[in-house]
Amino acid sequence: MSSIIIDEITARDGTLECSVRSSADLERFFTDESFRTSYDVPIGDVPEGVLAIPVLAQVCPVAWANGADVYVDEVDATFARALEDVKESLCDMHGFLEGGTLYARRTIEPEPNATGESGLLFTGGVDSTCSYVRHREESPTLISVRGWTITPDAADDEKWDALRERVSDFAADRDCETAFVESNMLSFLDHPMLLAHYKRYVDGGWYSSVGHGLGLLGLCAPMAYARGVEDLYVAATHWDGIDLEWGSRPDVDERVRWAGTRCHHDAYELTRQERLDVIADYVRDEDPELQLQTCNDRMDGNCGECEKCYRTAVGLRLSGLEPSNHGYPFSDADYRDLRRSLERGEWVLGQDERHMWADIRERAIETEPATPAERTFFEWLETADLADLISSSGSPLVHRLLWAGARNAPNSVYNTVYPAWTTAKAGLRLVRSGR
Repeated sequence: MSSIIIDEITARDGTLECSVRSSADLERFFTDESFRTSYDVPIGDVPEGVLAIPVLAQVCPVAWANGADVYVDEVDATFARALEDVKESLCDMHGFLEGGTLYARRTIEPEPNATGESGLLFTGGVDSTCSYVRHREESPTLISVRGWTITPDAADDEKWDALRERVSDFAADRDCETAFVESNMLSFLDHPMLLAHYKRYVDGGWYSSVGHGLGLLGLCAPMAYARGVEDLYVAATHWDGIDLEWGSRPDVDERVRWAGTRCHHDAYELTRQERLDVIADYVRDEDPELQLQTCNDRMDGNCGECEKCYRTAVGLRLSGLEPSNHGYPFSDADYRDLRRSLERGEWVLGQDERHMWADIRERAIETEPATPAERTFFEWLETADLADLISSSGSPLVHRLLWAGARNAPNSVYNTVYPAWTTAKAGLRLVRSGR
């Protein structure tokens, strides 16, 4: 029987650690690292059943993909029920998921000290900034996570430092608190191996398409319990009417809960362009110097040359803002470069980008262009075949060959060549984030 066992869980000061064992058929999906997460609040008094939530939130989707059962000594009863609901949503979404059962020696129903506090997963991008604007009267704690788009590797220290500084400054200017969470959730799991097995079923990566709604929210549980956070918001990437197989959706995030905390998938009723409208109103009314950070390549500003930077800059113009005033070096000449890059398939794009460019196109059709260059681009976009532009982009051939080879190799062979695979997969670790 396929199984995953959560071993002893320890909590010292703000650091959570536990080891995980699996049956032989699942060993390839785990590295030799124990699971670790660090918080900037003490978690020593958090019940073990709540401390188990972060690791369960990472391993349960892996178990469900393989029809495996998960074993843990103690779990919060509210979260155990939430897992059943989330499993139902993810299995309905992804046909390759088989499900599985969680077994616990004990379930607990603790009563945390409720403070009425709220929290918001925050990067400073369009989606999370829109959610901040919508909930700013609550002064939510802004929560940033290291472990997904910023890895725990020392090579990413500068990126993490830049994000911490930027989020801390944003929070200080608005009288909000911050919370910083660091985890090895995607190096404790062998994420490239998960990609090798399941990329053929999903549009994005494993974590983006399957795991990140439950995974990111679950990471916050000990911190939320310690701080008495009652409402935890995660900004929507997509919107009502887009039915993509994505790991963070209302039917996933709204079902995540544990003792004292309920999670909310925020602003799903707004398209990305409408979220930029919310931000634009806030800029004009309260914060004319607001800076956004959405770049796929940098954390200390926006490169202005990646697809996401271009997409955000065009969206800002359509909402009546000048991109260069809000973090994007953008001019009329960039419309030509943007069109050329889209036509040449220079970026790896998926169906979510197709919907986002369609959203921009709808707004552009009803907007009077400000310049001849803008008019030329809008006219091209109106007739462009977005599906064809997306299909002409894709993962490099070498990545697809590596995935296929890893997927089909027996465990003994995979373990023998693991050092070479580790080197080759280094470029595959980053997965897209919409927030």
